Amino acid sequence: MHFHKYQGTGNDFVMIDDRARQFDETDQPRIARLCDRRFGIGADGLILLRNKPDFDFEMVYFNADGRPSSMCGNGGRCTVAFAKYLGLIGDETHFLAVDGPHDARIEADGTVRLKMIDVNPAIEAEVGEEGDVFLHTGSPHHIHFLDPEEGHKLAEFDVYGAGHDIRYDQAYDPAGTNVNFVEMPADPAHAWPVRTYERGVENETLSCGTGVTAVALAASQRGAASPVRLQTMGGELQVSFDQRADGGFTNVWLSGPATRVFSGDVD
Repeated sequence: MHFHKYQGTGNDFVMIDDRARQFDETDQPRIARLCDRRFGIGADGLILLRNKPDFDFEMVYFNADGRPSSMCGNGGRCTVAFAKYLGLIGDETHFLAVDGPHDARIEADGTVRLKMIDVNPAIEAEVGEEGDVFLHTGSPHHIHFLDPEEGHKLAEFDVYGAGHDIRYDQAYDPAGTNVNFVEMPADPAHAWPVRTYERGVENETLSCGTGVTAVALAASQRGAASPVRLQTMGGELQVSFDQRADGGFTNVWLSGPATRVFSGDVD
């Protein structure tokens, strides 16, 4: 089987051109094995690119544990770059993902801009600490802002331990949630540092597209103005948006690099 490896700010994916529909998507152990960093190719997830009537293509996403998942923002941007590499699209595209249709465009410098779904207003999270919020940006996201007055530094924070506890809290049963930890910058116009614990990977990832989207929208309630810059462990992303009268968000765009790393064959 021929595959390609892509990454978007360190969030990496095994990409399969499955327009011939030959990949068995029900074989979850196989998908997990391909994503394993020691016994497989290694990735945060696996993506199938398929034909879809009325769309340029369809993106079918699986977490590293082999299970089908909700929307992946960085995965969507990488799939757009992959579709251009295959010659399926030019610099603009309209494709289908698990959360519905998406538009995207590739800028001259290679930046991939992905239009996300409209998002409802942030709500207070049922778990965690006071001030924690929850947003669904195509995937569910719990957001915790570190208090700089208490001397909390994101670089020293136990993302795995705290993220694991919130992800598996009964308030989020049965599907669980992704968990984002944010350090508020001295100036809201500066990049907001973000670290994310991702369900399905069950660990911290270097970046999460739907996660930084959720953080940017939540940060707008704390002084950040569109477009918001987000600094992940794997690089910088940007999120722009318009706010609706009801407090929700529309015209949400996630922007950043999407890079082909290598390709190969696996038996």
